[in-house]
Amino acid sequence: MAPKSPDIPTFRKNLASSESWLSPFEGFGPNNFLVGEPEFRFSDYQAWIEERFAPRHFQKLKEKMDWPAQYAMGCFIQALGQNPGMEAELQNLAQQAHVYVGTGVGSLDTTYRASIRLYEAQQCWDAFWAGRAAELAEYLAELAEIENLGIEGKIEAGKLHSIREKEKRRAKLQEKWNAPEPPWSVTADVIWNIHNTPAAQISILGKIKGLSFAPVAACSTFGVALRLAMRAIQSGDAKAVVVGATDPPPHPLLVGSFYSARVLSASGNVSVPLTRLQGTHVAGGAVLWIVGDFEYMTAKGFKPLGMEPLAVGVSSDAEHIITPSLEGPKAAILGALKDAGAQPENLASWDLHATATPGDYSEIATFRSIFPDPVVIAARKGTFGHGMSAGGGWELTAQYLGYEDGKLFPTPLKADELNANIRQVHEQFVFDVGCEAPAGLAGKLSMGIGGINACVISRPLP
Repeated sequence: MAPKSPDIPTFRKNLASSESWLSPFEGFGPNNFLVGEPEFRFSDYQAWIEERFAPRHFQKLKEKMDWPAQYAMGCFIQALGQNPGMEAELQNLAQQAHVYVGTGVGSLDTTYRASIRLYEAQQCWDAFWAGRAAELAEYLAELAEIENLGIEGKIEAGKLHSIREKEKRRAKLQEKWNAPEPPWSVTADVIWNIHNTPAAQISILGKIKGLSFAPVAACSTFGVALRLAMRAIQSGDAKAVVVGATDPPPHPLLVGSFYSARVLSASGNVSVPLTRLQGTHVAGGAVLWIVGDFEYMTAKGFKPLGMEPLAVGVSSDAEHIITPSLEGPKAAILGALKDAGAQPENLASWDLHATATPGDYSEIATFRSIFPDPVVIAARKGTFGHGMSAGGGWELTAQYLGYEDGKLFPTPLKADELNANIRQVHEQFVFDVGCEAPAGLAGKLSMGIGGINACVISRPLP
């Protein structure tokens, strides 16, 4: 679920072109920002949901769930459709099927709208009761009496009766005082959209009974989730794990934050990594994989896609909130190589984190301190932008889809636009024409805010 790509067939088709998937941001009115707006309609999944749940379930999800949860649910339903029999298998696995789906910034729009509603309600509340301290005390005493109503009789029936009775009495209290709604009654939407909501909703949709939680590691979220999934499978705790990352669509709060942090391009043009290093572009959407025990899942008739993840190395810079260190990413890379049982000369291709900022040069320098010159390098954030948590998963998915077809998909980078300082360090890149997938292992590095690093080493399947 990516910009201009609501599903895998469209994602694969768009990857064949070197064109950027970015579009103008409308959140501020006229401005110079380009962003990655996900193409998505939750209604596309209505029939699937209504076949399995009560008639009102889809409508409740549509009304209560913010974009990150809706994106993740859509991706999960797509994944089940791409793998016939997977839905039943995940249910049959019971505690050995897990869900690890994280998010970068969570449900920004829900928090934003709830904050505005709270602010407006507080203003009305304060204006109404200003200078009426005695009356407010009387009002609060009457409200406390209502809230003190307990549950009588059988708990389930008594609970519903208590809720209805409180609502009726509160309505009468408001009418008596002609008072505005208290600010604490504004919304419950925030708790329906906390960071683990996408993972929880997937567990509900799929009736998955094993561990479900939200790993949060900024731009390294997908790699961290994949590492945890691999460890769970290797230890025997799980046979299959739904892993993923989901981000809201570009929001003024996030676009403004990236710009104020001096890492966002605001020229009105696509900022391609490894070129002028002007800044990145915010993007939203989701990515979701189902990974499993190879022997178990292939025996069940499921087919792997393109590559096999061998290892995920992780580390923390422990140095700076935004600027990557040299040693932190290097530690993640070396850890991944060690766990994969690989040597630097075994690597044939590499996907950078590359955000079109000065950090691109440092990343290339770190890479060349480990790997030889012939490795072919790709940088794809000029294609679909910077998904806070999903971006690394999009890049890995592009890598895996490419290797399935024996190629590396093109990027927007033109050979004559490569930054001269970077060219002095390394020259083998995936440009706007793509190339054949070289024989050997493939790597992918993600570097998250806070210095959280994840490096994935994969090998092509025969």
